[in-house]
Amino acid sequence: MLIYVIRHGQTDWNAEIRLQGQQDIPLNDTGRQQATGNGLALAARLGAQARHFDFVSSPLHRTRETMERMRLAMALEPSDYRTDERLREVSFGDWEGYTMAELEEQVPDRVAERELSKWDFIPPGETAESYEILSWRVGAWLKDVTNPTVCVAHGGVIRVLFKICGVMTQEEASVGAIPQDQILKIEDGTIGWL
Repeated sequence: MLIYVIRHGQTDWNAEIRLQGQQDIPLNDTGRQQATGNGLALAARLGAQARHFDFVSSPLHRTRETMERMRLAMALEPSDYRTDERLREVSFGDWEGYTMAELEEQVPDRVAERELSKWDFIPPGETAESYEILSWRVGAWLKDVTNPTVCVAHGGVIRVLFKICGVMTQEEASVGAIPQDQILKIEDGTIGWL
């Protein structure tokens, strides 16, 4: 199994370090440039073989725009890809839209609780998830991948993939930086940035 995973390009909320979760925030100019750059890098790596890959994205706008800009840079039909709900970002529930600094002022005890076990912490709100819960749906998606695939997803999804592939503990996966201008390669159980 061969999968190239790309995090969506930057949004204004990423730049402001806001918890974005499942809010449908568009790319900013930097994010658009990152998407095009990742597409050019993939085109150079895959060449004509790109046409034999399955292209799949989270259904959120920022991932779809990233995918379309990447495909355009690869000289492929921008809209010729599918979406998969299982690739949606982790839900931060009622915390979406806030920075951690704002939350530390408002609910310091809950932020401290999150710091003790970031992987298992579930923020307040009906839709909120932990990274562990996210790993269930991402793991189900991963089991269904049978063809070489290019995937555009989110930072949380990539964190979970590092844990599922066994190269990081849940503690390591929940805190590492997830770049928006690099490509992650998963092949035969190995995972790493190109």
